[in-house]
Amino acid sequence: MLGWDSGNRAARTGRVVRPDGARTRPAGLCRGAGHIVDYGNPAFLAAFGERAIGLPARESMLGLPIEAFLLLDAVYRRGRPLARWVRLDDDDWRLTALPRVDPETQEVYGVAFHLRAGSDLPVVLGA
Repeated sequence: MLGWDSGNRAARTGRVVRPDGARTRPAGLCRGAGHIVDYGNPAFLAAFGERAIGLPARESMLGLPIEAFLLLDAVYRRGRPLARWVRLDDDDWRLTALPRVDPETQEVYGVAFHLRAGSDLPVVLGA
């Protein structure tokens, strides 16, 4: 069984427990080459604040290293998903980004992104 260890509750009960990603993994949607943040899930809002919506990612997502924004730039420019490890608040996080593509014109108009803590790894239960 695959699951996520949530305070070892899964190991105690033998059930698969998967924390709500909206609470534990910041994710958002940006548009344009300036990466204006259009949407952030609850974890994004908790990490970067509600004022981040409507602002360029570089101005609102404080604490992320320049490599994170270079990744968003590359996804927007190349139209291909990319991922890399970044450092945020003295922890390692996996940043994954995907192009947002207009279905009619096939033009990239933005980027969707997701951050996952390095400690947030799947565990095998009952093995």
